[in-house]
Amino acid sequence: MAFTEEATARGWGDGLPLIPPTEARVRQFLSKNNRYADEVICTLPPADGECTVEKIAINAVMAGASAESLPLLIAALEAMGDPDFELFGLNTTTAPVLPLTVVNGPVRERLDIPYRHGCLGGARTQAVAIGRALRLVIRNVAGQEANVTSQTTFGSPGRIGGILFGEWEERSPWAPFAERRGVQGDAVSVYGTMGTMNIIDTTSTRGPEFLEMIGKSLGYPGANGYSPAMPFAEMMVAINPVWAEIIHRDVPSLEDVQEIIWTNTGIDADRLLPKHREQLEAQDRIIGGRAYVSVEPKDVLIVCCGGTGGLHATGFHSFGSCITQTRAIVPGPQEG
Repeated sequence: MAFTEEATARGWGDGLPLIPPTEARVRQFLSKNNRYADEVICTLPPADGECTVEKIAINAVMAGASAESLPLLIAALEAMGDPDFELFGLNTTTAPVLPLTVVNGPVRERLDIPYRHGCLGGARTQAVAIGRALRLVIRNVAGQEANVTSQTTFGSPGRIGGILFGEWEERSPWAPFAERRGVQGDAVSVYGTMGTMNIIDTTSTRGPEFLEMIGKSLGYPGANGYSPAMPFAEMMVAINPVWAEIIHRDVPSLEDVQEIIWTNTGIDADRLLPKHREQLEAQDRIIGGRAYVSVEPKDVLIVCCGGTGGLHATGFHSFGSCITQTRAIVPGPQEG
C-alpha cells in the first residue's frame, strides 16, 4: 500500500493498487524472455519517451501481468508507435479516445485473452492485467496525463484497464481479423476507439436485417466519423457468433457485409447543423444528400466475438485520424 501511495503521488500509478517493480521482480520477468532490456521498441508521444523492453517490464510488473505476456505487449506497442496510428493526437486530444487491442491466434488461450461471453469487461481473466500494463506504459513512457499533456474533456474507464479482447476465430464465418490484414497466427491489431456502443436487436431474423440495424444504430451526427475536423474515420463493429452465422448465411461476401453496414450509417445531411453540413460538402463528403460514418465501406472493420446469447452487437466509434495497425506477436523461447 505504501508503494501504491508513493507511486500515485509521483504520477506513476492509476489509482489502483500496484505491485512494487523491484529489481528482482523485473529481472525475473526479463529472464523468461529473449529480449535485451535496453532494446528500444518504439518512441511514444507526446513525451517522445523511448519505450525499452525494461520499461515495458517495469510497468507490466506493476500491473501484475505475467512475463509470458511480454511478446504481446511489445507487438501492441510497436503498432501504437507506428506514425500512421497517430498516437500523439490520440494521447493529447480533448476526446476520450484510447487504443483498443484485438488479439488473434493461439496466444489467446495461452494468455487467457477473453473472446467469449463478457469479453469486453467483466469476465474473470488474467488479460485485465495485460490491458492495464499497456495503459501504464502510455502514462509513464508516453507521458499521457489528464489536464497536462492530455486535454481530454471526460476521459474514459478504458483509460485505466484498456480494452483488450480476442476474436472468436473458431466461431467466426470469416477469416481472422489479423489474417485479413496480412498477418497469420498470433497477432495484435490496435484501433483508436472512443469507447463501446451497445446495439440491441430483438426482432431481426435475417442477415440483411441485422446489418441494417447495426448500420442505422451507428449513424449519429456527434460521432467523430461525421466531424469535418476528421478527414477520414474507420468504424469497428463486433458481431456475436450467432448473428455472424446468420449474416454469413444470407450475405456470404464480407465486402457486402461492410457495404450494407456502411450504407445504413448514412444520415440525411439536413439533420446536420448548417455550418456542419457546409464544411462536409466542401470536403465532398456529402453523397446524394447523405453523410456516412466512414469515407468508404472498406473502412468498416468487422470482428466476431462475444457470447452466444445473441441480441447484441458492439460499435467502436473511431477517433478519426488513427489508422488501425496490425503486428505479429513474436514468441519468446519459452513458447517454442
